[in-house]
Amino acid sequence: MQVHISPSMRRITISTTNGFLDPMKLKGAVRYLSYRCLFWTILILVFLLPFLFITTMLATLEGANTCTSIYCLTRKFGPRAPWRTTNIPQQYSREFITALELAAKNKLPKDDPVPETIHALIDEARAKNYDTNTLLVTLTAMVENKDAQARAARLQEALYRHFASSGIPKGMHCLSLKLTSEYSTNALARKDLPSPELAPRLTDNSRHHYVVATDNVLAASVVVSSTLKNAADPGKIVFHVITDQKTYAAMHSWFSLHSLSPAIVEVKGVHQFDWLTKDNVPVLEVLESSADILHYYHGDHSKGTDLTDSPTILAAKLQARSPKYISIMNHLRIYLPDLFPQLNKVLFLDDDVVVQKDLAPLWDIDMRGKVNGAVETCRGEDPWVMSKHFRNYFNFSNPVISNTFNPEQCAWAYGMNIFDLREWRKTEITKIYHRWQKQNHRSNLTLWRLGTLPPALIAFDTYVHPIPSSWHMLGLGYHRESSVENIKKSAVIHYNGQAKPWLEIGFPELRPFWSKYVNYSNEFIRHCNILQH
Repeated sequence: MQVHISPSMRRITISTTNGFLDPMKLKGAVRYLSYRCLFWTILILVFLLPFLFITTMLATLEGANTCTSIYCLTRKFGPRAPWRTTNIPQQYSREFITALELAAKNKLPKDDPVPETIHALIDEARAKNYDTNTLLVTLTAMVENKDAQARAARLQEALYRHFASSGIPKGMHCLSLKLTSEYSTNALARKDLPSPELAPRLTDNSRHHYVVATDNVLAASVVVSSTLKNAADPGKIVFHVITDQKTYAAMHSWFSLHSLSPAIVEVKGVHQFDWLTKDNVPVLEVLESSADILHYYHGDHSKGTDLTDSPTILAAKLQARSPKYISIMNHLRIYLPDLFPQLNKVLFLDDDVVVQKDLAPLWDIDMRGKVNGAVETCRGEDPWVMSKHFRNYFNFSNPVISNTFNPEQCAWAYGMNIFDLREWRKTEITKIYHRWQKQNHRSNLTLWRLGTLPPALIAFDTYVHPIPSSWHMLGLGYHRESSVENIKKSAVIHYNGQAKPWLEIGFPELRPFWSKYVNYSNEFIRHCNILQH
């Protein structure tokens, strides 16, 4: 075969060497190639072929003879190539998991120190020439050690928050002392509440009667002032504030010195109810006589705590052991028919609520023979707060509970409840409450762990009339992600949980809804340095 190239390089002729098939010289079918195209083709091949050779060689070496050159090349340049397989990476993953499982079964000797940081581990591995297994065993011990430290820190944080939520801030303690001193030295602080001529209104059933039971003066002032400020007719409102004996003087001073006319406010101490003694009230007898209960609420709260619990569950368990749950103040609402024998209907408010709308329409609700008008907490937009059923409050591993109640039964909220006292007096609600409190005590507190709501859920079973959730929004004391828009639309917002708005641990973004009803220019509040956060 012969190749002839024209001098101008514009034509190439190919023929056989001996003249055979000369008629098939490529004249008409000859291809014409541009010398520029030929030049650049040769130049590209000169650079590309060595590069492909070197890259393929390196990829093959990198695979340590476990993959073909073609596979390694596509791994470099074709991560999405359809012919690629994943067998090799999966093999590496399985081998690594197997090595980890083996390392987890082996433990470092107790006396061997565990590196504190990953850099310390690397330095130690280099210095001591660790093999793979020793490195993984040490790494496993290091992770377990850090996990234990994290659990201990989480428990410590939860304990600190628990103690902070149970304590009394210095400023509020000062406020109570100042008002108590005022009661003993200022006749105006001791004046009758209400004045004698207005006393008949305390039992007038044409008026709207509110009840709040608390030993927190500042909190009580916010509940009362927010209710009156948002009421369409404050002159129709009568507030019954019940407190304990140690706070009575301070509470009386506050409401005596700060007139809320035309509304009426009454302040009474539990010591002023002659019948409210442990001889007549079984709950008091149980609380005061049980060493187990006193140890449960006043003992070491860190003992018996499950460190594997989530922070939310851990906080709830600690909160359940708050000493407030064995205070008679927390059980007073179960005695409302006896506390106010002449009243037909009352609206009970917790001291950690803020009223944002007129609550008068609640008195017009047809209760249909029920006793307790309450918001159900098993359905709603917020899955953290509005997802509570009986299983959230009771121990259904105990046959006493599991054989009696349905774990999926809907729970309801304490803290803003309209009670029909006439219907209540026809029932045995209070007796049922006492009976189950004693049953829980006899069971070593194993039927439920949270204060007053579980026995109330039992006692008021079949006596609850659901009201729209817009009347009562819960969770502002433990759920910082509460919807601000929903807060603004709710009639009553409730800071149930540890993060009360008057505490340092309160959520700053949720506190203004409460603090807007505190008069920070008041002389007592200024003197006690209760500052707006």
